[in-house]
Amino acid sequence: MGSSVHDEIWLRSRQRALYAQNHRAGGLEGGITNGEDLVVRGYLKPFPVCGVRWNRWISRVKNGEGRLRALGYCVLPAGGVVGEAMVALTLARSILEKFGGDSMEETLRNFNAYLEQVRRF
Repeated sequence: MGSSVHDEIWLRSRQRALYAQNHRAGGLEGGITNGEDLVVRGYLKPFPVCGVRWNRWISRVKNGEGRLRALGYCVLPAGGVVGEAMVALTLARSILEKFGGDSMEETLRNFNAYLEQVRRF
């Protein structure tokens, strides 16, 4: 339920800054980042291995006898890399949508101008 990720907004009086006390929403409020750390959680569906013949290998040879082990498939290491790349691409796309530019220098200039505008506000 949405109420399970609702964050109450509090005021730090010394800094005159708002903050989320519990940080349950992962840094997003209504689809907009709230200035807190952005937390991303990813999930993988189980990898289907039905009917796949597993690779077999000898793990240890001692006194002329080997122990046979079976290997399955694990997508977790590759899934982490793919997930991290997709988060990076999504964040980069969002930055370009907000600040535009045909080069990194132009995008950085637009970003710095935005920060200056926010400071003056």
